[in-house]
Amino acid sequence: MMDTSSILERAHREDYGRIVATLIRVLDGDFGAAEEVVQDAFAAALNQWPREGVPREPAGWLMRVARNKAVDRMRRSARLEARVGELEAVAPSVDDAEWQTLPDDSLRLLFTCCHPALSPEAQVALALRCLCGLTTEQIARAFIVSPATLAQRLVRAQRKIRTARIPYVIPEPEALAERTEGVLHTLYLVFSEGYAATDGPALLRVDLCEEALRLARLARSLLPGDAEVASLRALMLLHHSRRRARVAADGGLVLLDRQDRSLWDGAQRDEGLAELGAALAMGARGPYTVQAAIAALHAQAPRAEDTDWAQIAALYARLVVLTPGPVVALNHAAAVAMARGPEHGLSLVDDLEASGRLADYHLLPAARADLLRRLGRKDEAASAYRRALAMVRTAPERRFLEARLLELLAE
Repeated sequence: MMDTSSILERAHREDYGRIVATLIRVLDGDFGAAEEVVQDAFAAALNQWPREGVPREPAGWLMRVARNKAVDRMRRSARLEARVGELEAVAPSVDDAEWQTLPDDSLRLLFTCCHPALSPEAQVALALRCLCGLTTEQIARAFIVSPATLAQRLVRAQRKIRTARIPYVIPEPEALAERTEGVLHTLYLVFSEGYAATDGPALLRVDLCEEALRLARLARSLLPGDAEVASLRALMLLHHSRRRARVAADGGLVLLDRQDRSLWDGAQRDEGLAELGAALAMGARGPYTVQAAIAALHAQAPRAEDTDWAQIAALYARLVVLTPGPVVALNHAAAVAMARGPEHGLSLVDDLEASGRLADYHLLPAARADLLRRLGRKDEAASAYRRALAMVRTAPERRFLEARLLELLAE
């Protein structure tokens, strides 16, 4: 049975964003005030639950307390009478199991965060903060900026929403198109931060992956005819289906070719393949479709040696055209190495390194080290592993690279 702190942590993971989204709506789009009252509600739970017991419906309790604190705040600002009816309607009683049936404001918040008036960086930062409950420090690490810089970025974004009177709504159908690309990009970055954390002791943030999947499902229901929405959801499902096999018992990284495929989530994999099929039937040809097709080829290979690397390399070549960038180019080089041999992949990696576009990205020297090892160039491989170790930020990846270096030196 979970203790109080574990239940509260779970409530924060699963319900923080939804509660904040609702409070932003009833507080006239005041992001800061909504976050404050929700944080106060969690602080109250931390104080009261150990003494009084955990309520039967923790999320409903938190919503009710946050609502009451919002009422107090609005009373102080002399605006209670106009909004109290709406506030009373947004939270069930402490024991009310109807919490999950209340309207979900998450998409409303996501589309507001992704308004084209905001920069792409601000869109993602706001979503990570308000929908996923990440701290300023955590988001700053993901963006590789100082917490003070990130805090200023968040304040400016919230001020922009307020001063530009950006409505807290899901746009009308004719206005959805200009937001959809930003929404998908934001969802993918939220998922990516969960799938491969940029910093910290753990490789995975399953809570972020599942929140991104939940929001993608909502977006899919809102835009059933959008092929790229279906493709993105397929991509997330296919990647997330491998989560249990990606992490060793000690928390270390397990590469795809060494994963126990019996640990893959078959139901989630099949759902992802079905979503990809639906996207292709709608004529999908965009970047998320290509990435989902690559993930599908991995998912459908019974063994690592059965992987169709030639087709994966061709798909990455297509992705380089659709979304040119150094990380995509690195993935393409790795696929070419598997399809045609390490010397071909190394040539592409060397060109990428010479460009200087991934100078601080640890996976570049790590990939180069692996290719040099496969070519028998041990000294150069060891040097590349050491460069990667000097850049890596997560503990599991550090342990993985250290183990690879030790294996190389022992050969």
